[in-house]
Amino acid sequence: MFALESTSTYSQEIKRSRFTATAAPIADMDAAKDFIARNSIPDANHNCWAWRVGQNYRFSDDGEPSGTAGKPILQAIDGQKLDTVAVIVTRWFGGVLLGSGGLIRAYGGTAALCLQAVPYRPIIPMVQASVELQFSDLALIKAKLLAQADTRITEERFIETGAILHLALPEALADEIVRKLSDLTSGRAVVSIK
Repeated sequence: MFALESTSTYSQEIKRSRFTATAAPIADMDAAKDFIARNSIPDANHNCWAWRVGQNYRFSDDGEPSGTAGKPILQAIDGQKLDTVAVIVTRWFGGVLLGSGGLIRAYGGTAALCLQAVPYRPIIPMVQASVELQFSDLALIKAKLLAQADTRITEERFIETGAILHLALPEALADEIVRKLSDLTSGRAVVSIK
């Protein structure tokens, strides 16, 4: 799966109707709803949209015939293996009816072209962990963690004997990182994966 790195907009005219798609990365369902509200254009004929966050998704045809707008937009998202993304396609009617097939191609195609214009980044499954360590090991452990790709220290808390670091680790490397932390401290660091 991939996520968008930034927001993108794409416009095209199809049989005198103007279609404008806007796509953006989102964090959750509330962010998707906010994105749709902010990017809906009141004077347009239709503001059709779709979003996906993991297994959760929604779409709307906004007055277009059922299945001709929102679902093709969602299919454009899924076809590019995207997650945590919302897309809205706004239509200003140009006077020529497109028919069901034409609407499906127009909405899905405009969304797909918009999504293709944005750089993607892979979504790396993460796990949460914590490590309790002594003051004497803190600088070395922090340096090693920060040098590890995609590893983040999300919180640092000091205790009487040292520190507790809360970590976000790439799931595929979590066991290896835990082993390295133990080896570096000769077993003094206590690591737990949540």
